[in-house]
Amino acid sequence: MSVAQNPLSIKVEVPREDAVLLTVEGDLDMDTATELQHHLANQLHHGRRHFLLDIAGVPFMDSSGMNIVLRAYQEVREIPGGVYVISPTPAVRRIMDLTGVSITVPIVGSAEEALATADSRPDSPPDAEPHAGPESEPGPPPSPSPER
Repeated sequence: MSVAQNPLSIKVEVPREDAVLLTVEGDLDMDTATELQHHLANQLHHGRRHFLLDIAGVPFMDSSGMNIVLRAYQEVREIPGGVYVISPTPAVRRIMDLTGVSITVPIVGSAEEALATADSRPDSPPDAEPHAGPESEPGPPPSPSPER
């Protein structure tokens, strides 16, 4: 039986109606990641589309934590929205770099920088494809069939 040596603490702030700042402290691992997932799902349900994850107080993150971050990123992309990781510790940043998460999810230095980054990204352009229907699903360009 495992006892959490470093329990997770999550502080929730709403800097503006469409954004939430989650300040996370403690290890983000298999034992604690679902707590973060519940907070993210709750905020998504309340209409937030920009998720600012301040993880300066997270000394360790395993693949469970990474999966929660990536899953949130995938969900809010469709709104459109974004996930922004704020000030990861060197150890967590290294894991994010090695796994490629830092290529997908923006890493910023502050909540203000995250909001500025969110504001500088265009929302879905007017000619964006709709999210429903098979005809709207982008695919690779047709390629000639090899002759047999």
